[in-house]
Amino acid sequence: MAYVITQTCCNDASCVAVCPVNCIHPTPEEREFAQTEMLHIDPQTCIDCGACADACPVEAIFPEDRLTETQARFKDINADYYTAHPMPENWNPLTPTPAPPRGQETLRVAVVGAGPAACYAAQELLERSNVEVEMFDRLPTPWGLVRSGVAPDHPGTKAVTESFEWSFRRDAFALHLDVEVGRDLDHDELLAHHHAVVYATGASADRSLGIPGEDLPGSHAATEFVAWYNGHPDYADRAFDLSGDRAVLVGNGNVALDVARILTMDVDELARTDIADHALEALRRSNIREVVLLGRRGPAQAAYSNPEFLALGDLNGVDVVVDESELDLDPASAQLAAADPAVAMRMRLAREYARREPRPGNKRIVFRYLVSPTEIEGTDRVAGLRAVRNELIAGDDGALVARPTEQALHLDAQLVLRSIGYRGVPLPGVPFDERRAIVPNENGRVTGAGPGVYVTGWIKRGPSGVIGTNKACAKETVAALLADFDAGRLTRPAYGRRELDRLLGQRRPSRVGLSGWHEIDEAERAAGRAAGRPRVKLTDRARLTTTAAGRPRSGRGLLRLVRR
Repeated sequence: MAYVITQTCCNDASCVAVCPVNCIHPTPEEREFAQTEMLHIDPQTCIDCGACADACPVEAIFPEDRLTETQARFKDINADYYTAHPMPENWNPLTPTPAPPRGQETLRVAVVGAGPAACYAAQELLERSNVEVEMFDRLPTPWGLVRSGVAPDHPGTKAVTESFEWSFRRDAFALHLDVEVGRDLDHDELLAHHHAVVYATGASADRSLGIPGEDLPGSHAATEFVAWYNGHPDYADRAFDLSGDRAVLVGNGNVALDVARILTMDVDELARTDIADHALEALRRSNIREVVLLGRRGPAQAAYSNPEFLALGDLNGVDVVVDESELDLDPASAQLAAADPAVAMRMRLAREYARREPRPGNKRIVFRYLVSPTEIEGTDRVAGLRAVRNELIAGDDGALVARPTEQALHLDAQLVLRSIGYRGVPLPGVPFDERRAIVPNENGRVTGAGPGVYVTGWIKRGPSGVIGTNKACAKETVAALLADFDAGRLTRPAYGRRELDRLLGQRRPSRVGLSGWHEIDEAERAAGRAAGRPRVKLTDRARLTTTAAGRPRSGRGLLRLVRR
């Protein structure tokens, strides 16, 4: 009996490291890893040892005889991967690379950011002896997009933070939350207190459509909507007009699918998650009955992953609508579907949805392919959207690109959300590539910045991959950093941890440390237990920092603070 990887796979690759027969692919060393939607277990090679399930941080791996009805499809998804990527007979088990010898000097590293990329980098560094890590984040809470980006109905994905927490309970690690680099400390001051600085700040801006009407009230970035319903303090006071019966999402990646799901799913189900209270109240009053997702390319090139597309079919009271006429593929796309099992599965799922009969009274998630918006209509606010049909043609490099045709269409809508990707923003004192919206680097070493400056995560490679993709990315960066330290290429800092604490005490006395985060965490969990939810999030900065300071300390007082 084989084990099966399911929807919540985070690509952490912890399972790869413990598999005794190397039957989980793609591995971080393989080219396909950077683009894969999830990892896959070869059913022919799996020996049923269960080591992968024990190692998985998000509980995504199950023996095939314990799959639920919803998960059963993943048995085929795992096996289909090896149709296109057969296991060679001489594919030997992986062997870990031993860490290089370390000198006696303590290596001090500042990690800027507290999301998955930052946490994986810190974990990798803390596996070595004689290393101290100081982590900084401008928010009073850690975990980045795991807390403020992962959909509230995906609690399994958020479990990855438990492995981070475990790693950080050591004296060599210090957490400095509510500290902003560029405001409370600058780049040169970080280098003065550390051998090296690793920037893991992600991609916090959104991409624009560049069409008329984009700035009208009712037109927003989907990233803002996601941050709003997840309780990000910078977005908790935003307002989104949910009074109309239709919303349009420009884009069809996984973020767009998350938003469509949150807008249409049963609010009573959402009430059992950690969604922000203000969002839950707004969604209870929502009139939206239909969400339309526009993809500029065809169904074979859709940006969503198969696991997320498949999961939409299990939403109670929601129909997934696909027009079968839009599933006719051009020759190049048909060839792609024939060669790639993941694309073939994507098309198979789309055709299944197209054949389903709509159910009276259900809400609708509608997929439209080969469509690009040309204008957001309205005078004082959004009233609709104009779009054009596209056709796929081969570009100069042979890749298929969308070209507009003369065929136009119109959609009435009061809410338009663009979900066309994240974009990195410049960091004070650090080189920045405006065209690619990343910090220029070679294997994590920042180019043009002098020794000791590194990047990892989306600010290094752009907004690609899933949570676990950052683990391999961080390994590469940390390997470069350690090699530079061992070779004597890093400048010894003028100051240490004591001087840093003194400086932060002067600049940011209200900063939140690890114990302060634990106060926040326990307050939110205690309020959640009282409400039958995982947690009730604090969304106001002042209340977060007050709670972190431990006032009030009684359980009842904490509940009052969270509910206020």
